Amino acid sequence: MKIYAINGSPRKNKNTATILQKALDGVSESLKGKEIETEIINLYDLSYTGCKSCFACKRIGSKSYGKCAVKDDLYEVFEKLSQADGIIFGSPIYFSSITGQLHSFLERLLFPYLVYDKNYSTIAPKKMPTAFIYTMNIQEGYMNDSRYMDTFNKFESTIERMFTKPVVMYSNNTYQFDDYSKYKSDAFSEEEKAAHRKIQFPIDCQKAFELGLNFIK
Repeated sequence: MKIYAINGSPRKNKNTATILQKALDGVSESLKGKEIETEIINLYDLSYTGCKSCFACKRIGSKSYGKCAVKDDLYEVFEKLSQADGIIFGSPIYFSSITGQLHSFLERLLFPYLVYDKNYSTIAPKKMPTAFIYTMNIQEGYMNDSRYMDTFNKFESTIERMFTKPVVMYSNNTYQFDDYSKYKSDAFSEEEKAAHRKIQFPIDCQKAFELGLNFIK
């Protein structure tokens, strides 16, 4: 069994990556004694673009039908994911949405599975479980009032069409800098941020672990 976490953050040891690893730890714990592989794929380590609109994935009778034909760093990643038993996506939130790197990745991953027939059917290899973890500087109340979820739901609904409905988790009011005094950031109270992180981030890590525990039914 193979479960992958897709890290849409440019940082490999901060909020998003840490929470994704906790989720994978939960998966491993839930399947202890069974043969399982987990891996975090860091998108910012890879060289690629968004969809090139070549439509090779739609060409009838071609070897690339139903899969992305562009042979860049995502080619082997997509081969891995076609054999996956579950995918957990993670991203910090930039300008009310997921990172551009993850957005481009999702274009390339999901579009080949969409069939241009009258029913717009899908041909993903498996109806595997999925999850989406969002980390963000803003507080939960602002996230709700500003309807961030309307944007998130667009990605989640497409993932649901191709695979299954994602389990969703939010980590709000995250700590952004190691030392706030070095940055122009007086919009925030470092003291309040640090106090919140000390209490809340371990709770969020535990939530991610529990998400992983229940990921494979």
